[in-house]
Amino acid sequence: MVPARAGCFQDRAAASAVRQAVVCQVLAGMGGVGKTQLAADQARHAWRNEEVDLLVWVTAATRNAVINAYTQAAVDILCADPGDPERAAKAFLAWLEPKTAQQTPRWLIVLDDVADPGDLDDLWPPAHACGRTLVTTRRRDASLATHGHLVPVALFTPAEATAYLHQALAAHGRRESAVDLAALAADLGHLPLALSQAAAYLTDTHLDATTYRTRLADRARQLPDLLPESGTLPDSQPTTVAAAWSLSLDRADQLRPAGLARPMLQLASMLDPNGISHEVLTSDPALAHLAAHRTAPGSDSPAPEPSAVSAEEATGALRALHRLSLIDHILNTPHQAVRVHQLIQRTMRDRLPADLCNQFARTAADALLAAWPDIERDTALAQSLRANTDALTRHAEDALWGPDRHHSVLSRAGQSLGRSGKVRAAATHYQRLADTARLYLGPDHPDTLGALHCLALWRGNAGDVAGAAEVYAMLLPDLVRVLGPDHFDTLLARRNLAACRANAGDAAGAVAALAELLPDLVRVLGPDDPATLSARYNLASSRGKAGDAAGAVAALAELATDSERVLGPDHPDTLSTRHNLTIWRGEAEDPASAVMAFAELLEHKQRVLGPDHPGTLRARQDLADWQGKAGNPASAVTALAELLPDQVRVLGPDHPDTLSTRHELAFWCGQSGDPAGAAQATAELVPDRERVLGPDHPDTLSTRQNLAFWCGQSGDPAGAAQATTGLLTDLVRVLGPDHHQVLAARSNLASWCGQVGDPAGAVAAFTGLLHDLVRVLGPDHPDTVDARSNLASWRSDASDAAEDIR
Repeated sequence: MVPARAGCFQDRAAASAVRQAVVCQVLAGMGGVGKTQLAADQARHAWRNEEVDLLVWVTAATRNAVINAYTQAAVDILCADPGDPERAAKAFLAWLEPKTAQQTPRWLIVLDDVADPGDLDDLWPPAHACGRTLVTTRRRDASLATHGHLVPVALFTPAEATAYLHQALAAHGRRESAVDLAALAADLGHLPLALSQAAAYLTDTHLDATTYRTRLADRARQLPDLLPESGTLPDSQPTTVAAAWSLSLDRADQLRPAGLARPMLQLASMLDPNGISHEVLTSDPALAHLAAHRTAPGSDSPAPEPSAVSAEEATGALRALHRLSLIDHILNTPHQAVRVHQLIQRTMRDRLPADLCNQFARTAADALLAAWPDIERDTALAQSLRANTDALTRHAEDALWGPDRHHSVLSRAGQSLGRSGKVRAAATHYQRLADTARLYLGPDHPDTLGALHCLALWRGNAGDVAGAAEVYAMLLPDLVRVLGPDHFDTLLARRNLAACRANAGDAAGAVAALAELLPDLVRVLGPDDPATLSARYNLASSRGKAGDAAGAVAALAELATDSERVLGPDHPDTLSTRHNLTIWRGEAEDPASAVMAFAELLEHKQRVLGPDHPGTLRARQDLADWQGKAGNPASAVTALAELLPDQVRVLGPDHPDTLSTRHELAFWCGQSGDPAGAAQATAELVPDRERVLGPDHPDTLSTRQNLAFWCGQSGDPAGAAQATTGLLTDLVRVLGPDHHQVLAARSNLASWCGQVGDPAGAVAAFTGLLHDLVRVLGPDHPDTVDARSNLASWRSDASDAAEDIR
């Protein structure tokens, strides 16, 4: 009996592949993708079009079932003796062998749902032009490919899945929006069996797609409760989605290394269905999990005597699951080597007792941490680990929170986001972490306070200086009250608040705060503690921002010596101090000396960190920048153009450092004599910075500032003045009136005012600006000196203009 055509059968792309004139095809795929329906469609097509004289459909789940089907065919065609099935089956296969063209019938043998390739030993139909064999199976063993052409049967495409749901519901007079149906299809992983059963459930219960999706997302509900009962399944289906993979898992668990497939799938079901790193599932926590939960032969109960499991055996378990189409295990994509359909994962989690589910979730978190490198040189690995942490949190968040603390993987994911340049995402992550910590642990728990600290840090790095200061202002009194004024976290928050003030433009205030903090750090932690050294680093940088470049150089030079003594010459903090020292030496002394120092530092970083480390790439960027400042903008353009592809490859096109290089490349392009090209490149950068960093980030505002500048340099001072006027409002709102970017924008606007024919307006603007520069930066700051020079120049022009009028 050929199975009946499923309702709303989709004539998908795989159907065309099955209709190719191939002697033997093996349709392989996970349970529920529609292999049997594709084979049945081809069988009906061949019979209806009189392409075959004999059609034999075999439900081939066991060897005996195949032999019995062949025997029945031999009895019907050859009048064979049914009492000797083996002989009758062989006679039938012999009859299928080619004879003369007149005597050989055209035949199609369908072997449906082959569970074990070994069941077909000596039972494969012969291969010749007069006959054709179709096999459907969940197996992907290499032996199958030796008998025929392997045709992978995949899930529905999103369009096919949405079309199916639309047709299945419309058949019962139901109408749902295409958007809702597409979302439901995605929630069901575009699995044909799940789609048909969900459509039947929606029809029977008269639920809409949105309500069904809400119930499906509810972790308190189990999948069988959201599907039709066994007796009411559509299209005569034998099992529900929730039970579709039980037999496959039993067989996978019997393959070598026996007893490891089930615990491996249980662990993988806690993680990201779209890709799990091979390092995670072969880590020490994963191996311990496999050893502790290895199943006994022939059951799903733990083995009586657990033994250690090697990474090689863990890989073998993954291959066993792959052979049964329960996972995709693709080693040439190591960071997404394992993919598991989301409904298989849901089924595995639903079957676990709550205590085991929580235990396996914590093991998965341990495995992620074990695979997480201290320095994230591989951005693809870091992205995969973050995605898996997110998936784990969705599946079993409660398990990651204990009565005393949260699992460290949650904080590690936030750190990874920030260090990879996704600063806004890091701030969002820590906001959620702080809210959840407050719920689970209370407002005064150290983990809650720590999450708030990280929230403030990354808000500041994301450009929300005011938001960061607000969190710190709320946090510091709590830290003092709960942990004490000398606790490390309290001191660290004071340091970061001072850095926040420097980023907000109050460099002098930051210097005062850090100078007050430093003796406390020395008293509590000691002069050589990394936190003390870090505060000295911030103090020196703030001095430079306050206009004391020489003081920054002296402080950083002393710090570099101490950092090398305490941490070693190759420590990242030592290299960072040398990096900053080089910058301020260039500001205080000679840009050419900064070029030489950066070239030496770059060679050191390449040796210690590697050529693709973000610190190395940043040194290349600063070296190019100082080449431009030293009077060689063309070299800066060349170096930055060479750097940009490496940053895109290593960091990605949206990393802040990549965007910064585009910013600098446009600037030095303009300085090299192409202001129009600089304006165009800067205009292309503005929307990317707005999208990645947000419209109010200082870097976004700086790019808008440069765009106005290059428009003016390209011959449109009126447009530059108009753009700068609009920009100033945003700068003052975001950064405050005394921020250095605000003061720089006012200087530019004053110049554009003069260039459009209003030298008196330029004089008035520079006069007001000079007063604020003296107040904020001091009378000897380079920006103050430049403003005084510009004021004198425009006064002269204004005087000449007045004389011309007279």
